Amino acid sequence: MNRNSNAYTFIFAIVLVVVVASLLAFVSESTKERRANNVKLEKMQNILSTIGVDASREEAGKVFSTYIKQKLSLKADGTVDQNVEAFEINLKHEIKKPVEKQRFPIYVAEKEGKKFYVIPLHGAGLWDAIWGYMAFADDENTIVGASFDHKGETPGLGAEINQSWFEERFIGDQIMKGSEFVSVKVIKGGTPESNKHGVDGLSGGTITADGVSAMIEERLKHYLVYFKNN
Repeated sequence: MNRNSNAYTFIFAIVLVVVVASLLAFVSESTKERRANNVKLEKMQNILSTIGVDASREEAGKVFSTYIKQKLSLKADGTVDQNVEAFEINLKHEIKKPVEKQRFPIYVAEKEGKKFYVIPLHGAGLWDAIWGYMAFADDENTIVGASFDHKGETPGLGAEINQSWFEERFIGDQIMKGSEFVSVKVIKGGTPESNKHGVDGLSGGTITADGVSAMIEERLKHYLVYFKNN
């Protein structure tokens, strides 16, 4: 075949595309199980971090059951659905369902004789999804730890939500004011230490910070009936 012809160029391009696509598909399939396991271990690691357990990804898989005593899948009425595995719930897809059909995962943890409740979060930032976990003391009100992450927030601005100095700002804050649910909000311009329902905002990351506030409030309100009954 004439290598200078259009036919040769088209055939070469098609063969190249098929070969590359096949190689990519092979690599993706051969590493699928490993990638899924890494996601699982990272999830365990993030949950443990909210109750102050600092574990590597590999260590998290080994000690997870030591601290996490229950994994519950709640219905909208606060009762437990025994047929749904809480750890397998994907909030990205779950929050798209009507509230009455959603299941709300919660992890009951124990550490040094104290009980904690860890709640997964998922919402929207400036550019894409944001998510995280928030742990509460046995009073079901006081925050003892938080972990956040994002898919595509602006580096140096909204992307700072996954930094420990920002996450630690939530520790000690409360989501209830008496019997009223007020959540906890990220406040632009800062907030006095006496305000137990707000944390200092992010410089230049206002929209992402507002997304964090909205995410926390939207997710936590679905657990109030469980806490009340519990």
